[in-house]
Amino acid sequence: MLTRAATYEEVRRGFDWAIPARLNMAAQTLAHPPEQVAILDLSAGRHEVTYGELADMAGRLAFALSSRVRRGDRVGVLFSQDAWCAAAHIAIWKIGAISVPLFKLFKRDALDSRISDSGLELVVTDAEGAAMLGDLAEAVLPYDLPAGDVPMADTASEEPAVLIYTSGTTGKPKGALHAHRMLTGHLPGVELSHDFLGQEGDVLWTPADWAWIGGLFDVLMPGLALGVPVVAARLPKFAAKEAARICQEGGVRNVFFPPTALRMLKAADQSIAGLRSVASGGEPLGAEMLAWGRSAFGVSINEFYGQTECNMCVSSCGALFEPLGGATGKAVPGFDVAVIDEAGKATAAEGDIAVKRGAASMMLEYWGNPVATGEKFRGDWLLTGDKGVMEGDVIRFVGREDDVISSGGYRIGPAEIEDCLMTHPAVATVGVVGKPDALRHEIVKAYVVLKDGAKATEAELQDWVKARLASYSYPREIAFLDALPMTVTGKVIRKELKARATGESA
Repeated sequence: MLTRAATYEEVRRGFDWAIPARLNMAAQTLAHPPEQVAILDLSAGRHEVTYGELADMAGRLAFALSSRVRRGDRVGVLFSQDAWCAAAHIAIWKIGAISVPLFKLFKRDALDSRISDSGLELVVTDAEGAAMLGDLAEAVLPYDLPAGDVPMADTASEEPAVLIYTSGTTGKPKGALHAHRMLTGHLPGVELSHDFLGQEGDVLWTPADWAWIGGLFDVLMPGLALGVPVVAARLPKFAAKEAARICQEGGVRNVFFPPTALRMLKAADQSIAGLRSVASGGEPLGAEMLAWGRSAFGVSINEFYGQTECNMCVSSCGALFEPLGGATGKAVPGFDVAVIDEAGKATAAEGDIAVKRGAASMMLEYWGNPVATGEKFRGDWLLTGDKGVMEGDVIRFVGREDDVISSGGYRIGPAEIEDCLMTHPAVATVGVVGKPDALRHEIVKAYVVLKDGAKATEAELQDWVKARLASYSYPREIAFLDALPMTVTGKVIRKELKARATGESA
């Protein structure tokens, strides 16, 4: 855990990974008194799952799997927010196998691609998941298992433990293979983004599904490792009032809201009382959203940054420094994050946001893809694929490499324009891309979804941006949509908007 101090600099100087050579994430998640509450399940009434019960669930499942699964085998986990989701991953790690999270909203092709690529044969799931799988893999239902347990596998901290597929925002999903040190690697960023998570009375929740790294390793597993009760509450579709209800009923004090959820809460003018910390990551937030968050939640929203390949590497922390509107935050203790040039050297100009090797949450490799693995690194630096600028020790996000717009000699990041449009009272959400243009190379094109019942014209929104940002960066074209294309994790798929804009110019 982080050593709490008065300043960010002191916290950073006082941190050391100190990762042992032998480590198993299953042991990390269960290292608390058996009577202590681990998971508070609100999906059907209210059910408290203690660490003792969770250990028993994982032990019985590990025993059942041990005769069929060898060390290093891949085993799928297909649950939503459910205590068995946690138990399944823990059981798989306990026997030295590799867990592969799968998502309940996947269609057959998405499941097939991940199952085939990872080479797994068994998936631990429920009856709904078994029906989804069909003949793709054998379903293992963990209920009504006989008593039994197995010894904790003596795994190395560098031994593979989990294979998580990217959400596919920039191409075909790739499998990021992570080691048992992965959970340790997430802890400092999770603690920092929740103003030192682990204080008395803390209770953690996210609407993000536990099939994704944001739900599984930003919330569930760190909560278990730190002894912070984690709320399980399935939301078939995010709704502002339902989110507020869950926070109230679960006594939630610490919440991770993805940016899309925050925008929906803002559009519904939904406040939530009783929170001690709110974290958000996945897309940058603007100053307007941060100001609204303080009003709606009574606390500063702490932005964090990372990706499936190397997560929780940058964060804000209201307990240590003021919110940084338009900036991502500072490097989490234990991470060396820089903006580098083509030669792999740190630069004061715009460049590639990169993380130096040695970070505990960094992947081992892309599964079965040495070419993509090699392309992900530049010397000792893992390339995030994002462009940014260093301002002192603060990382300011510009945009994904493929998202930055080149217009009339200017390089324009879409996030700033999106943030500005989001401040308009009629706008629910927005996506901004570059549209090919013979004169300017590209022009800024905005795709806007209006709030229910709200009205706004193209000229009105253009004037709104002109009055607030640089004159060259306003959207020269605006189209109104009923919904934006989103990944299953709630990120805007700009490549689809880009393809749409390119088709319009053809």
